[in-house]
Amino acid sequence: MQFNCGQHQLDLSTPKVMGIINVTPDSFSDGGKFSQTSLAFAHALKLIKDGASILDIGGESTRPNATPVSLQEELDRVIPVIEKLVEHFNQNKQISIPISIDTYKPQVMQAAIQAGVSMVNDVRALQEGAGLNKSALQIAANSNVGVCLMHMQGSPLTMQQNPQYSDVLSEVKAFLKARLQASIDAGCRASNILLDPGFGFGKTREHNIRLLHNLESFADLGQPLLVGLSRKSVLGQVTGNDVDARLYSSIAASVIAAMKGAKILRVHDVKATVEALNVVAAVQKKI
Repeated sequence: MQFNCGQHQLDLSTPKVMGIINVTPDSFSDGGKFSQTSLAFAHALKLIKDGASILDIGGESTRPNATPVSLQEELDRVIPVIEKLVEHFNQNKQISIPISIDTYKPQVMQAAIQAGVSMVNDVRALQEGAGLNKSALQIAANSNVGVCLMHMQGSPLTMQQNPQYSDVLSEVKAFLKARLQASIDAGCRASNILLDPGFGFGKTREHNIRLLHNLESFADLGQPLLVGLSRKSVLGQVTGNDVDARLYSSIAASVIAAMKGAKILRVHDVKATVEALNVVAAVQKKI
């Protein structure tokens, strides 16, 4: 299986790691650590050295109860980091990897694509509305970037206020199937699309565990899966550990997800996850 994004092609015959770069003061795990361009750039180089196959840059926290930031503030946070990385890659072709922009704002998508990103990672799955005055679908379709369509019930401000489903598995799958079709109808290539069940986005502990337990059923949708469970609250609910003490549970979750078919794991702890997934790959290849 192959995933196309911009000038890059990722071979997903073995699971790959997406390294998280939060250029924010308030992300749930590492908010403020990389809020300066120089710090975010240095962290990106470390993630590449640790084995990341994609970098995911975000300028607005989507943690539970997060408040939105203005368009200009988000642009001011992410564009300088993207430009610095693209310049570095242009000078060092041998270490160039895809850059993803983690945003739901079409204007940020457009600016990031122009700055050189290869992928759009959207928690709203390229949906219209919420005062967004440009079509995220059309921006994605008119470019050759990869996209990740994620399921979220509600918004970051409200999503953990008593989320409910008749059947979380069937409802998440139906939503992703509909957004996949809408994206293809708009002109996106199927080979450019990832799907994400949205662990922690409008879901209880039980919802998250059920989705992970049944992750292999998403293969019916025919697209590679991206999974983000790194340091999330469901792991704290299982282990009792605070966010800074969830390395081992995050690795376990990534390994389970990969064994159940996830192709890209979005994580904070890249080196440890890469090493764990190398074992998964060896088992899957039976070598």
